[in-house]
Amino acid sequence: MATTAKVNTVAEITEKFRNSTATVVTEYRGLKMAEMTKLRRDLGADVTYTVAKNTLVRRAAAEAGVEGLEELFIGPTAIAFINGEPVDAAKALRDFAKTNNLLVIKGGLMDGKVLNTSDVTKLADLESRDVLLAKLAGAMKATLTKAAVMFNQLPSQVARLAAALQEKKAAEGGAEAAADAPAEASADVTADAPVEASADAGEQTETPVEA
Repeated sequence: MATTAKVNTVAEITEKFRNSTATVVTEYRGLKMAEMTKLRRDLGADVTYTVAKNTLVRRAAAEAGVEGLEELFIGPTAIAFINGEPVDAAKALRDFAKTNNLLVIKGGLMDGKVLNTSDVTKLADLESRDVLLAKLAGAMKATLTKAAVMFNQLPSQVARLAAALQEKKAAEGGAEAAADAPAEASADVTADAPVEASADAGEQTETPVEA
């Protein structure tokens, strides 16, 4: 019966090693049952905090193909099998250890990489997936808002540009008209003046002949 129980325990831990997104190995020597219960509650529903004998944990790790954790399975061992966000679980373990120095974080495993105590602490210092997604959503919302404002301003900007171009065209037309006016007046004067003078001179030369 005892052998069957051990086999079942090894099979269960093996599946947890295989299916977890990350694992954190701890030593819980001296923690009371109430403290263990609080820790499990802090870790949340996505984390299974399992206490087992080191011989069974080593066998389960070997069957799951997990390597590099053997030296951590010393003393009273409890493993946090994480099925959710590793950062959140690491934060919960770190924060609990700050107020309960009997909990010792030894290391762990994530994405096939062995983590030491410092790595777990660094993981806990990262922002969680939910926080990063919230920041990303905020940034996207701000970008979309700026784009909407820009698009709303386009019609008025186009209208102002069209009005400015119209004013510029009208100003250029007035300047051309002003530049042409003196030339036409000069042409009229030049063309008419000699004719009138010639006519007056002709009348004066004919009068003495009749006399």
